[in-house]
Order: sequence, then structure tokens, then C-alpha cells
Amino acid sequence: MNNLFANLPADLSDEVFQTLLSHEQLKIERIVSKGHTSPSQGWYDQNEHEWVLVLQGEGELTFEDGRVERLAAGDYINIPAHCKHKVSWTDPEQETVWLAIFYR
Repeated sequence: MNNLFANLPADLSDEVFQTLLSHEQLKIERIVSKGHTSPSQGWYDQNEHEWVLVLQGEGELTFEDGRVERLAAGDYINIPAHCKHKVSWTDPEQETVWLAIFYR
């Protein structure tokens, strides 16, 4: 048995991505952020859809069309494939733990 909150990284100088499950049509990832954002230039433009849930902490997603979504613990969003977006803010005072499910 595993726990999403177990073994959170002590060193968060970089955002940490951990694949929990990978299959042909599906990938489940735990992401741990603490004040991290996407690079200022460019957007995530993924070939697969992404369903993302904030388990702990807070984060903000900005979309190419100007929409901004603030997510707190328990909030989730589905991002269609090729919907350009980026992480524009995560809480610098605590870990933000995301669960991302990528699917085709």
C-alpha cells in the first residue's frame, strides 16, 4: 500500500514530478510544488487531456485565453488536450500536492 502524502521530498529547490502509474492511455502523476511556477515563456501544450486535483496547498493556472483558475485543496479541473496553460502561482509557504491524470 502507498500514500500520496508519504515521502514528500525534503528538497524542493525544484518542483518534483513522480509518476505513480503509467499505461498506454493513462499516466497518473504526483507533483509537489512550493512557490514554483512554469517558465515565464511558453505554455504547456499537451497531446493528452489532463485532469488535475489539488490535494494540499494552493495553486493557480493561467490559460492562453487569459482565464485564471485558483485551486485550493479539493479543487479539480479538466484541461483538454492542446489547451495551452501554465502554473502561474503556488503557495510559497507550504507544499502544494497535485494529482495529475493524463489520458487520451
